[in-house]
Amino acid sequence: MIDIVAIKARFETLAPYLDERARRLLAATEARAAGRGGVAAVSAATGVARSTIGRGLTELRTADAHLERRIRRPGGGRRPKTETEPGLLAALEELVQSATRGDPEAALLWVRRSQRHLACALAQRGFTASQRLVGRLLRKLGFSLQANRKTLEGASHPDRDAQFEHINQKIKQFQAAGQPAISVDTKKKELVGDFKNGGRELRPKGDPEPVRVHDFKIPEFGKVAP
Repeated sequence: MIDIVAIKARFETLAPYLDERARRLLAATEARAAGRGGVAAVSAATGVARSTIGRGLTELRTADAHLERRIRRPGGGRRPKTETEPGLLAALEELVQSATRGDPEAALLWVRRSQRHLACALAQRGFTASQRLVGRLLRKLGFSLQANRKTLEGASHPDRDAQFEHINQKIKQFQAAGQPAISVDTKKKELVGDFKNGGRELRPKGDPEPVRVHDFKIPEFGKVAP
């Protein structure tokens, strides 16, 4: 008589530590040890399909049970999206053409559109591609998502050296007098005039300072670097 309870207990103890192929071979070993009716009994005890146990028995009878790197047969598993949805790679390449940067002769290109936007654009064309898949396909096409970098410099201002010499002279004067010197470099520019800003000041309750609704530059005031 086949002890289904014992088979189930042994399988549930070892199964969490085994991969797909090892579980199949374990179930096949139990079925072979059980003898007649073993396949049906082991299938009921472990939940492994009879066809899977049969494949495991075949592997045990042949040299296929020897250790290999692969778990599934070559060609098994899900087919790539580029095969199930022909034209996906070409559509992605077409979408990034207008957003491509870099030297076409270089080994690395980069694209400014995000993977999420590219996935949405592909969906509008009838393709189903996740952001992660878009990223893998972009790398396959030789692209990577990068930010811009400040590398191009314009011509130097004629007074640039004189400006820094003046700053250096003032710093030495303050240091000689035992005074602190703080040098601040700013590039942010703000509109001059009665515009809204993020600051606050003390005023009578219910009487905020009125400012302009739209932040349009006042031509006679322009902008200033604070």
